[in-house]
Amino acid sequence: MPKTRLAERLQDLLLENDVLEDFLRQLSVLAAGFAAAETGRTVLCSVRVVRLRRPLVLAASNPEAMMLDGLQDGIAEGPGLETRKTRQSVLVPDTTMDPRWRRYQRAAAQRGYRSVLAMPLLEDRDAAATLTYFSTSPEAFDDGAVAACEALAVRASKVVRLALRFESAQGVNRDLLQAMRSRTVINVATGILMAQSRCSQSEAFELLAKVSNTRNVKLRVVAEEILRRFDGASAGTAFSA
Repeated sequence: MPKTRLAERLQDLLLENDVLEDFLRQLSVLAAGFAAAETGRTVLCSVRVVRLRRPLVLAASNPEAMMLDGLQDGIAEGPGLETRKTRQSVLVPDTTMDPRWRRYQRAAAQRGYRSVLAMPLLEDRDAAATLTYFSTSPEAFDDGAVAACEALAVRASKVVRLALRFESAQGVNRDLLQAMRSRTVINVATGILMAQSRCSQSEAFELLAKVSNTRNVKLRVVAEEILRRFDGASAGTAFSA
């Protein structure tokens, strides 16, 4: 695939997938096809993303690649984990001959996979990603194929960085929207208490807070109960989707 076409396709993946996991899965499919064209062999691919205070994200070109990458977590060893630690590409020419990570190599070989190539995809302050290729052919990745896959990783890293930033921004927006919804429900419930009890806003809010603390539930939950009792319907707000 020409470099310009590859760059356009990577950008298209980002525009077409607004969910991080979907984008990473499509990226792994593209990378697997790219590596297959370079090697002339069938290749599977997985993408692993690790972030601070966030769950691991693992995506793959198919379920088998997902399983092969995930095996490393259970065994606590493997080329992908080594790449994450060293930030260097790791090539396993033949899983039946390579002495490293014996348990992982044995497990991969038992499933018929003889070659593995893992490489860094992204290394930021708060996030890291790796790209791992699997082939049933021994010595599937020669020097040219390794160089081509590394070049793809360099190009893809920019798009992955953008995808992670977009996902983070979406999370912030969701949190803000939820906060706005909660605040609206609390304000409406406070108004109901003011009208019913003929008290001030501060007194009504203090009453809400007291019930919240006594029952050990969130203030928003207490406010929603008041709204349901008031109109017999679910608490809706001006910010409802």
